Amino acid sequence: MEDKQRIPLNLRDIDRIVEMAWEDRTPFEAITFQFDVTEKEVIEIMRREMKPSSFRMWRKRVQGRSTKHRLKRSFTTGRHRCSRQRTISNNKISKRR
Repeated sequence: MEDKQRIPLNLRDIDRIVEMAWEDRTPFEAITFQFDVTEKEVIEIMRREMKPSSFRMWRKRVQGRSTKHRLKRSFTTGRHRCSRQRTISNNKISKRR
């Protein structure tokens, strides 16, 4: 298997990955799609960027959580969007006007 070249993550990307991973309703697949990092790599980033006690609390909370894994979700219609989504993702185009 060939390793693909990855663009290094900058501090802003790492901060956003941590924020997305901390959100209960953001699946790991969304993080993978946006930043091309696996769930295992997200866990490594969280371990590195958080205090040990915060990391343990996060891991306990997300292990087995259906909302963190797209295929385990009970709802299938559309995506969940929080009211701050435009601000968080720095989207310039709003879907609603």
